[in-house]
Amino acid sequence: MHTVHDTPRPPVIWSIAGLDTAGGAGLSADQRAADAFGVHLCPVAACLTAQHSQGVNELLPVSELALDSQLQALCDDLPPRVIKTGLLGSVAAVVAVARWVDRLRATLPEPPALVVDPVLKASAGGAGFSNEAIVQAYRQWLVPRATVLTPNRAEALALLGRTADDTSAAHELAQALCALGARAVLCTGGDGSGLAQADAQLSVDWLQAPHAQGWLVHPRVPTPHHHGSGCTLAAGVAAALALGHVEADACVLGKMLTHHALTHHRLAGHGPGPVVARAGFAAGPAHGGAPLPWLGLGTDLPWSLGAECPLFQPFTPPHNGLYGIVATGEQVQWALDAGVRCVQLRHKATQGFGPHLAQALAAVDKAPPPAAEEGPTQLFVNDHWKAALQAMPTGTMAPVSQLGLHLGQEDLLALTPEDQQQLLAARAGVMLGLSSHSLWELARAAGCGASYIACGPVQPTTTKDMPWRPQGAHNLAWWVAHSPVPVVGIGGLLTWQDLSAVAEAGAAALCVVRALTDAPPPWQERVEALADAISQTETSTTMREIPLPHPVL
Repeated sequence: MHTVHDTPRPPVIWSIAGLDTAGGAGLSADQRAADAFGVHLCPVAACLTAQHSQGVNELLPVSELALDSQLQALCDDLPPRVIKTGLLGSVAAVVAVARWVDRLRATLPEPPALVVDPVLKASAGGAGFSNEAIVQAYRQWLVPRATVLTPNRAEALALLGRTADDTSAAHELAQALCALGARAVLCTGGDGSGLAQADAQLSVDWLQAPHAQGWLVHPRVPTPHHHGSGCTLAAGVAAALALGHVEADACVLGKMLTHHALTHHRLAGHGPGPVVARAGFAAGPAHGGAPLPWLGLGTDLPWSLGAECPLFQPFTPPHNGLYGIVATGEQVQWALDAGVRCVQLRHKATQGFGPHLAQALAAVDKAPPPAAEEGPTQLFVNDHWKAALQAMPTGTMAPVSQLGLHLGQEDLLALTPEDQQQLLAARAGVMLGLSSHSLWELARAAGCGASYIACGPVQPTTTKDMPWRPQGAHNLAWWVAHSPVPVVGIGGLLTWQDLSAVAEAGAAALCVVRALTDAPPPWQERVEALADAISQTETSTTMREIPLPHPVL
């Protein structure tokens, strides 16, 4: 006798797109992408195509009645969390989709997101997919309703009513599309001008989203078999949105899925073969997953392109796994006395920082040499990076490689071009730690060539007022699996039990703040208990695959 167990229902997405008789693009690619994410896709045929791997012979848009009947049937039983559009084939279909989006957003408890892949031309050539009337319908009806729009450069120009010889940069096109109403835009394929050399080796897309903007960069997969890659990207973004990720993180995951699908293409027919999305695309490079893309700062490409990673001095994980964070120079001394070899001076006041820095540098300079197995003593200075760099030539500190800077993402984004040049000029002599709370921030920190990347908050914390959901051991392990440099966990680690609960994620160090500073000195016994909690927990990250990260906002 078999027992049927109820399992959680996956999120539902509708894909309203074309049926590719060759099985490469359209609804076929969307289905593979949804399966890779573990969401349920409902395929809605808006247009039938007679095509093969070498071109499209004919387009056969379905009638308004046929399209409406499909959507009504789904509405009665499978309401969507996200709607994704591909090839629609007619003005009537574009208008019908927009009206259904309005209807569902007005009636469902959770209004569905809309991902618009403006398929205006077949990559394989052949019959045209659109005309000026269809482009105008997209501009009027779908772009203003789009949660995420995923055009290539030619499609972006068409949607904006511009000519093919327009030289506007990708970020200008994306901003113009957002001005028409799109909430976020992922403009694929570089900007067609200044990135020509980089674009030959890289997959360079411009991300314009409420939470993040910049070049999202992956190594280009050298293959002629790329049929369905655009559909896969948009469907991946839709699936990630359905799982609860915000637009910027959904685009990071969608780009990872597409990179992985390109490496797992399939030969079919005599033309370009289809890309094949599959589960495990985000399991980490050690398990055959896609690499993390890098996100640039402003309109610049990531600092790390063409350089070794890390770009700054390497971080040495502390022997006992502890990274202490304190507020005063005196507390730096107490932490060193207790055996903490990696200490951050986080003094948030803008006034009176100099004496604390001087005391901290003196404490490191005078600290007895650590045992060989303990590694170097490392002092990181939070926020006040210019003061720390100014202190470097004074000779008050033993080897300069022991000095590190730590910046939050807000501080990183606030750097002027002159600040960036000053920071990069010092990279041979200092370490750089960067905070991250989301996939896009992880991608940006990796692109900046950080020495280590902090992931947080690991657990609920009252030290800072944050909008972020706790990462937990699960997301911390995902960071470890995808970061090109060591990861440290931070936030809410107050007791040895807290450290023990997340140590298995495999972070290079766990940050302790109040676990140290809530007690009066000396701190030796407390440090020993915290270190024991880490050392007695087996790290299993390298022996298991890492599932998809959970949403952070």
